[in-house]
Amino acid sequence: MSVLKKTLQITTSPHMSNKASVDKIMLQVALALLPTLLFAVYVFGLVALVTIVAGSVTCLLTEHLLCRVNGKTSSINDGSVLITGLIYSLTLPPGLPLWMVCLGAVIAVALGKLMFGGLGCNLFNPALVGRAFLQAAFPSAMTTWYPAMSVDRFTHLPSSSLAFPFTTPSYDVVSGATPLAAMKFEHLLTDSGSLFLGLSSGSIGETSSLLILAGGLYLIARRRMRWQIPAGIFGAVILLSAITHNIAPEVYPPPTFMLFSGGLMLGAMFMATDPVASPITPRGGFVYGVLIGAMVVVIRLWGGMPEGVMYAILFANAASPYIDRWLQPQPYGHGKT
Repeated sequence: MSVLKKTLQITTSPHMSNKASVDKIMLQVALALLPTLLFAVYVFGLVALVTIVAGSVTCLLTEHLLCRVNGKTSSINDGSVLITGLIYSLTLPPGLPLWMVCLGAVIAVALGKLMFGGLGCNLFNPALVGRAFLQAAFPSAMTTWYPAMSVDRFTHLPSSSLAFPFTTPSYDVVSGATPLAAMKFEHLLTDSGSLFLGLSSGSIGETSSLLILAGGLYLIARRRMRWQIPAGIFGAVILLSAITHNIAPEVYPPPTFMLFSGGLMLGAMFMATDPVASPITPRGGFVYGVLIGAMVVVIRLWGGMPEGVMYAILFANAASPYIDRWLQPQPYGHGKT
């Protein structure tokens, strides 16, 4: 007669796992970004393609070389630095000198990521660290815009892109004010439908809000993005801009303009949701999103610059550990009775 023996296995956490890995997650993020990247090349042409390639390749090379210098195995195969390069490139104005593009990419990876210990350790979104450096170091170049839908955009590369390092770039042609600048300094509003479809001047990633939103919804559906963060951002922007617009409609823009203009959609879907630099709890993610949305509205309406998405996300990144601390779930059995 056989005796059935039962074995109790005791292991440390985590007790639940799935087949997702960093490289598979990054592949899905890349797929979500692909429509936006292709549309940006369609709108701006060769200059957008060259900028995206230069920024992404420089990020890859920087991470590979710094890993080797520090005696570590190269970490470029996990795909995270490629996503950093793609998002970083989308935040840049088309026509930015390529040497500036490459310099900002080095800063993004070296100071924004590897200085903190690499993937999973960065305090701030690395792509925004690189852009913030360029904004501070080269403000004129970062606010000079190449026109969208130029006739020769697929055959002509602007001379500014090929400017020699540390020289003042010369521009063949520049566009007028971006929609946000026109709103802030001239009180002129761009049609929200045009902003939603993405045919106006601005940064490479300030194109189709429709495609960016679709990419974000794809990641939410695949459970690769927490919906609470963009929901908090959009909710705060809609509420605050609706209040200000109702108070003074001739001065403050409506919520649709605030949602679809500038880098808000790209920032909400692909930068604020960085799983490393954002809170880990759903409730914390929503509060984090509301904080970003509120700061965007404040900076856009009353700050000295027309755009505030980059600064809002970086400030919220710094606040993220404190949000987690204040809103961490109460362990079972330790609540108030």
